[in-house]
Amino acid sequence: MNPRRLHRRALCAALCSMPWTLMATTTSSAPPAAAGPASTAPPAMPEELQPLLPEARLRGSGVLRFFGLRVYEARLWTLPAFTPEDYASQRLGLVLSYDRRLEGGAIAERSIAEMRRVGSFSEAQAQQWLALMRKAFPDVKPGDRLLGWHDGQGGVRFFHNGRPTAELADPLYARLFFGIWLAPQSSAPALRQSLLGLPG
Repeated sequence: MNPRRLHRRALCAALCSMPWTLMATTTSSAPPAAAGPASTAPPAMPEELQPLLPEARLRGSGVLRFFGLRVYEARLWTLPAFTPEDYASQRLGLVLSYDRRLEGGAIAERSIAEMRRVGSFSEAQAQQWLALMRKAFPDVKPGDRLLGWHDGQGGVRFFHNGRPTAELADPLYARLFFGIWLAPQSSAPALRQSLLGLPG
């Protein structure tokens, strides 16, 4: 196997099997202050999310780090009336903007492991969802974007750099998958607080 691919596979294995260390940056859900000389514009909503959630606003964002290295920046887009306690029955978009190369299969396997923290499911469901996510999540490189959209009723769609990759209708999957970041059982509580705009 190509040495570069071996190195990337080893990095993926490490990233996907060890606990995360986090540095979370909070983005307020309040309207931005008036622009000044040193201010920066708020991030724009991804084009693929606009027709699905046209009234959404950025709820919060945070950066996931692994031993000081940036892995991705997460951003949560919700409707103004969004309530964190009831995330599983509300429309939302979660965007992960990657800073490192990762294999899609490793992302899918890590997702299954994290979903088990949120709730229980059968091995048959795990295999079904793993197959779906291997299709949904291609290998990523710095600058790539993965987006997950939830319609609030169990319908989920995935996009890679704006291109649709997979979809399904399964309320349990939707609750557990988005719970990786939004449920109280999340293994990344600091990131969860930043995404939901909760006080530290």
